[in-house]
Amino acid sequence: MEERTLPRNPTRAVKIGTVTIGDGNRIAVQSMTATHTKNIDATIEQINALVNAGADVVRVAVDSTKDAEALAEISRQVTANLAVDLQENYRLAEVIAPHVAKLRYNPGHLYHHEREKPWQEKVEYLANVAVENDCAMRVGVNCGSVDPAMKEKYDPQDSISPMLESAIAHCELLDSLNFTRYCVSLKDSDPQKVIEVNTRFAEQRPDIPLHLGVTEAGMPPDGIIKTRIAFEQLISKGIGDTIRVSLTLPNPRKPEEIDAGRQILEDIAAGRVRTVVDFGTETLNIISCPSCSRVENEAFIDLAQQVKEMTTYAQEYDITIAVMGCRVNGPGETDDADLGLWCGPNHVNLKKGPEAIGAYPYDEILPRLREELDIIIEQKSSAPVS
Repeated sequence: MEERTLPRNPTRAVKIGTVTIGDGNRIAVQSMTATHTKNIDATIEQINALVNAGADVVRVAVDSTKDAEALAEISRQVTANLAVDLQENYRLAEVIAPHVAKLRYNPGHLYHHEREKPWQEKVEYLANVAVENDCAMRVGVNCGSVDPAMKEKYDPQDSISPMLESAIAHCELLDSLNFTRYCVSLKDSDPQKVIEVNTRFAEQRPDIPLHLGVTEAGMPPDGIIKTRIAFEQLISKGIGDTIRVSLTLPNPRKPEEIDAGRQILEDIAAGRVRTVVDFGTETLNIISCPSCSRVENEAFIDLAQQVKEMTTYAQEYDITIAVMGCRVNGPGETDDADLGLWCGPNHVNLKKGPEAIGAYPYDEILPRLREELDIIIEQKSSAPVS
């Protein structure tokens, strides 16, 4: 396989169903379903399409007991190595684990349920469930949903240190529980931050397999370029055992994510790498999350494209606009953007940095967004040059 020509960190092996990552095994490629999990037939169709495109692992989101019941039936009808996204209710793990190969949890999300209980106790519960059901686990750390105790320790401008410390702390706890069948992901929408945080983690814990991705990379081709920048820098240094290219796509089956990931790996192995490593610097940056089963209104995907088209006049300005598709990623992961949109069933919530401006119907949000964008452009244009 093409990945054998690449340098690889000496990470330990982690078995995920029929696939083993780490320990020199080929780099696995993942994607995530965009259907509502309760729609069993559509989800099965999408999983099979992703597997046929070459997906080694397919992730499914589960937010409720109805989703969990649907997943049980889905797992009986597919051969894919399924990973489950636990989201905010970690207690669903015991219901879901018998039907999947891997459990993924976010350290930041552990605080949304049973807040009085220490996170260490919750992680121990998850590790026990994983052992009892022969599951691997992923500690998924995201820039917009970090352990609040870690975040408070650092300057608000430093988003990397809280992520890194949180990941290291969770790894140390899992190791102390004699649970080592896990990998880690540290994701940001900025490819430079993805490079830095994963490099720092790999220096401290070179034994732990890393899942790489640029979260909210956005629409092709920009989303692929951002992801390629991060992957080229990391994989060329031996960092990375499994990857996902997260794209905002109208195609509900999303094989493009798999195709893009495999093409990037082939190019890196063949030495076909780009020299540009500062994509998005001093220019308008549109970030948008991948279309997944948590999206509450499919109009989100069209809106992301409309935002990109409407804002072309602002390309020369260093402004970030985030378009998020659900209540899970929306509130926190728009905080660092100049302007943020997170989409609900009937309204789009508009933010300026961490401050909420208001909620607007889908057919009214673009003019309102443009008003706020013009204000920012005017402020930047009139600001004195330092």
